[in-house]
Amino acid sequence: MIIMLDDAHRARAIEHLSRKDKKLAALIRQVGECRLGGKNHPDLFGTLADAIVSQQLSGKAAATIFARFCVLLGAGDKKPQPAQLSGVTEEQLRSVGLSRAKSLAVLDLADKIENGSVLPLSTLETMPDEDIIQNLIQVRGIGRWTAEMFLMFQLGRSDVLPVDDLGVRKGFMLTYGLDVMPDKKLMTQHALKWQPYRSVASWYMWRAAEQG
Repeated sequence: MIIMLDDAHRARAIEHLSRKDKKLAALIRQVGECRLGGKNHPDLFGTLADAIVSQQLSGKAAATIFARFCVLLGAGDKKPQPAQLSGVTEEQLRSVGLSRAKSLAVLDLADKIENGSVLPLSTLETMPDEDIIQNLIQVRGIGRWTAEMFLMFQLGRSDVLPVDDLGVRKGFMLTYGLDVMPDKKLMTQHALKWQPYRSVASWYMWRAAEQG
């Protein structure tokens, strides 16, 4: 079942998680309302290019480089299109702040969207989470974590558990009083009680990590 996080489902998620997990319920009371939801970005390429640019950067630095990237492509509306990469070289991309790896990833993304290897947004929206992940990780520079962030923050999917995310793992450790970071097996097993709202629980783990 595909659940998109709107106001009604966020409320249901809070009720479900608070009932199923007492320690998470305490964290929810402390943090307050969940603000996780899809951005409903109409453009697949711009969304994923922004995600690639943003990897391992602060929000401010990522925004600056993405803005320069859009200027290079002539996308004044900050909605770059794959066709605008035609004729753009790796050197030009690096001149606006992209690393070599990110430059090659953006070029590969544009090529795969143009040739149909990466499905259009209208198709992805109807697919199960794992199928979307497998489609997106064909692109150079897009791994499982980036695909999971796309599901959570762009498509607003309710049941994503990014077990490789350092913030989620740290938040879990703090919330449940562990001495060390949890492994994937422990988190996955515990999160069974969070289904079908693991995205919302993960959002609260990030908040716990920030507070800790």
